[in-house]
Amino acid sequence: MSKLFCRSTLNYVPSEAGGARSQIEVEILDGRAASLPGWQECGFELVSHASAVTDWDDDVQIAAVHYAEIEELARKMTGSDHALVSGHIKRNPAEANRHQQLSPITFVHSDFADGHAEVIRNSYKDPREGSEAALERNGVTSSTVEDAPRIVILQFWRNLGLAKMDYPLAWCDARTVARDQARAFHVTNYAGTGANFDALGVTAPADVSEHKWYGFPELRPDEAVAFRTYDTDLVRAGATYFTPHSAFRDPEVEIGQPSRFSIEMRATCLFV
Repeated sequence: MSKLFCRSTLNYVPSEAGGARSQIEVEILDGRAASLPGWQECGFELVSHASAVTDWDDDVQIAAVHYAEIEELARKMTGSDHALVSGHIKRNPAEANRHQQLSPITFVHSDFADGHAEVIRNSYKDPREGSEAALERNGVTSSTVEDAPRIVILQFWRNLGLAKMDYPLAWCDARTVARDQARAFHVTNYAGTGANFDALGVTAPADVSEHKWYGFPELRPDEAVAFRTYDTDLVRAGATYFTPHSAFRDPEVEIGQPSRFSIEMRATCLFV
């Protein structure tokens, strides 16, 4: 019998353009108590990972220390030749006040659509400061990205605040999601960064219990959840290459008591 984290309402995107989102109450299971096979099969996994960062408010220190830490972790987890981290996203009240798109994302989604490999390759042809630093740190060039036959994006989500929060993150077992349940939508100038790309919203199955949702209660700063949001091999195979995820209301926590404080990083993993 699976252990329950909580019941909460998730917002699924409409199956037809112009429709309303479906607000559906689901069971979110306790990922700590579940027998999950790891990110390569179900799309996500909890990892123990202490960081040498001493001040998570210091973005300069995060870039100088944590990017390389996550690159090393991503290489080990994926077996890739190189892993590039070019930036990070924080979600907390101050960041949400700075830009609405940095609030917790409260609908079922994944970050990238089928053709994202071309976006990645183009972004490294004319790299910005973060991308250029990632290439230099790893001793590779834009040609390495251009020529890589396989690209995987493995993302890492880390709680920086109190163990309980108002809007934690839940992940859906990718084995329970059909590829045709995803709907692409365009994102322009994400959070004011100039990034333009196609992301995915996810529609509800006819029987919502088919989707198996998991959260990890009381995540510590020395833990992270790794999850796959893109894999060119799975795209070519016509398989589910994304991992649906969504922020959800923890019913035991009042909004803002405490708010979510988290950091996200994407490692672009290159197989050469």
